[in-house]
Parts: sequence; structure tokens; C-alpha cells
Amino acid sequence: MRIAIVGPAFPYKGGGAHHTTELAHRLAAAGHDVVIESWRAQYPGFLYPGQQTISEPEGEPFPGTRRRLDWRRPDGWWRTGRALRSCDLVVLAVLTPIQVPSYLGILAGLRRPKVFPGGVGGRPPSGRTPVVALCHNVLPHERKPYDEPLMKRLLRGVDGVLVHSEAQADLARTLTERPVRVAEMPAHLPTAEAPVQHDAKVRRRLLFFGIVRPYKGLDVLLRALAEGPDDVALTVAGEFWGGLDDTRELIGSLDLASRVELRPGYVPAADVPGLFAAADALVLPYRTATASQNVWMAHEHGLPVIATDVGGFAAQIRDGVDGLVCTPDDVASLAAALRRFYSPGEPERLRSGVRPVDHGPLWAAYLDALLQFTGGALRGGAR
Repeated sequence: MRIAIVGPAFPYKGGGAHHTTELAHRLAAAGHDVVIESWRAQYPGFLYPGQQTISEPEGEPFPGTRRRLDWRRPDGWWRTGRALRSCDLVVLAVLTPIQVPSYLGILAGLRRPKVFPGGVGGRPPSGRTPVVALCHNVLPHERKPYDEPLMKRLLRGVDGVLVHSEAQADLARTLTERPVRVAEMPAHLPTAEAPVQHDAKVRRRLLFFGIVRPYKGLDVLLRALAEGPDDVALTVAGEFWGGLDDTRELIGSLDLASRVELRPGYVPAADVPGLFAAADALVLPYRTATASQNVWMAHEHGLPVIATDVGGFAAQIRDGVDGLVCTPDDVASLAAALRRFYSPGEPERLRSGVRPVDHGPLWAAYLDALLQFTGGALRGGAR
């Protein structure tokens, strides 16, 4: 089949770009003719406070990548859609409602003769290219008033929706009657080239890694650290989407300045192994979550994970075997988990239980769920 994926790719960074690229590689390896329609200018700067692009690729770029889309050129959105009419499947990688206007423009170019004609029995009309919205998040963790109307408009205009958890599927079904399918998101972030061999030393240091936003609960972790073992340090590495000064003030008020290292800014893939090797565990104190790669990234680097029971964390972590699970947005619960983790012999025991995941079967199931939207799956409706 000829398949087009519309989404970010190198030089854009982050999980969305990595996922788009890995998905293209996997589909091409399965024998499909694949193209990525990416961006030369994805967002105006004020809508994305972090670093948007990088100079060196992280992982292997997909050779069939076109960078024609530009947020400043709506006419280009329509032309891209028109150029994709010959495809057997178009996948829109949806990371944020900010993308919706451009995706509606692409749909306008794809659809003949109207933008959103109805199908029969849940299937696209004969001769019409099926379009799937692949939603990393159906709605953002921190929502704006326009998010739900935009996503409702998009999800009612596509032929199917693919999400990464049952909770996200339930949310999608409140916005559209189109078929919604669930597939667990396989690994796609940069990992160590070879398994990391940790020595037996306990470093008394934890790691918080990735973009810092309120829903990720760094403030909860800092308060728990102040109540937990008083000789344990923390490294915070990642871009701050606001709140850096507030974080520094909180660290000072909790008397943690000597124990917390802040490394604000994007972390290149080359620096990731060293960060993970210097820590005893990765901590994910999220208030809410959908799907995250960070548990698998930690396990690839040989680290146990301490996480809250949100999103898919509890399914990825074997509580008491390769990590610990605690209550979200609960300082006392997280502090207790930190104390438990650092009880004598526990860091070594949990580290010994860590096993990298074989993502081949997960990717096979993921591709199957996506490709079912081109035929028989739509006859049966949503899973």
C-alpha cells in the first residue's frame, strides 16, 4: 500500500518526531510505500515555548521525508492534501490541537467533492482515501477553551481514530462516532546502543527526565524528597515550559539546594546514557498521563522506575520487581516509596529485576491495528 504519515520528523525533536519516523521505518520494512509529509515551519514560536528543532538527527531519519508544510501557508495545506489523493492510507499524527487547522486544510484537499462526506457502515466512500487520526493525546493535559471544539471537528472529519489506551479511547468516543481503536504505543525514543552495565554502587541519586510541565508533578517530587531520605539527591534534566523560577523558589524553601541539580534545556540523545548511569532510579511523579516512553527508556538503561499509578505506568512496571508504584499527587505516598526504595538492599534488588522489553510484537500489533482501518476493521466498527 501507499501510505502517507503527516507529522513532525527531523529536524524536529521529541517523542512525536521519533514516533513518526519509527512508524515510517516499520511500515516500509513491512513492504509498504511510505512517505512522511513533515514541516519546514510547524508552529509560531509563542505556541511552543521549548526548543523546536535540533541540528543533528537522533536515530536514522526516514529517507522518504518531504518538508513542505508551513503554518504560514494554508494554501500549502490544501495542496498537500490534494497530492495525497493517490494514497491508500493517510495517517495524521495528532500531538496537539494546534495542528488541527492545518489538518483540516489537508482534509479539504483530500476530499472529493466535499471536505467531509459521510461513509456507509462506518467505511470511507468508495474511491476515497481513508484518513486515520493517530492521537498521542486526544486532549491536552493542560487544556485551553478551544482544544475540545478543534479536536471534535477533526475527529468527526476522519475515517478512524487510533489511540494508545482504553481511557483515551473512551475520551475520543465522546467527541466522534467514527471507529476508535486502541494499540499500545511501542518504544520509539532513543535508547542505549547496548545494554548499560551498572556497577553495584548505589549512588543515592534519582532522576527526573523530560519536559517539565505542571501535570508531571515535579513539585510533588520535590516535597517528597524533602520528607524522604535526607541523603538522597535528585537531577532534573529537561526543558521547562514555564515555572523554572517557581521551581527554584520551591527548592530553596524546602532547603534542597544542595541536593537538587537542575539541568534546564533540551537533553540531546548523546547525553542520555550518562544521565541514567548516574542515577539509581527514574522517578515519574505524574498527576495524569496517557502513554509514555520513559519507563521503557529507563529499563533499556538498566534502571528501575518509581512512578504514580496513572496512564499506563502500572502496566509497564512490575511493582516491587523492577520499580515501585505509588498514589498520584500524594506527597506522603511518594515519600514512602522513596524510603522503601532506599531501604537496605532494595536498590540493588530492584535493579536486578529490570529487563528490556521486546518491542517487536508490540510494533507488529500496532501496525496491524493501524492498517485495519483500510478495510475489514471498519466494517466491524470500533474495538
